Amino acid sequence: MAVLAHAEAGAIAARLRSLALPSHEDLREPENGLVMLRGRVGGDGAPFNLGEATVSRAAVRLASGEVGFGYTLGRDGDKARLIALCDALAQSRDFSAAVEQDVIAPLREQLMIRRKRAAEETAATKVDFYTMVRGEG
Repeated sequence: MAVLAHAEAGAIAARLRSLALPSHEDLREPENGLVMLRGRVGGDGAPFNLGEATVSRAAVRLASGEVGFGYTLGRDGDKARLIALCDALAQSRDFSAAVEQDVIAPLREQLMIRRKRAAEETAATKVDFYTMVRGEG
């Protein structure tokens, strides 16, 4: 689910086009809402409300009965529906291997490449500070 949440909706849709999708219905039309973000303060870990974030959610049921749920940050109902569809397909005996191989694995690889590139760009700006201790006293 984390891979799908970090992927672009267009990339998920493009990968799903390679599959012969079964008939499915929306159990919950995509809708937007808010969730409270919680944080913890200091060494004692006292919780506090950091703020709210917009999320989209959807639910899909395949004709064979599997139900999938999709959540994503932001107001992208189509992406939430695609995630829900992938979740339902991943639960199906007929489609789970195909979804993993044709949708999730390539998106995971793209995500790892993006993360590696970002880490390399960050590492290139790293400054190493060296403090010399004087030999006094």
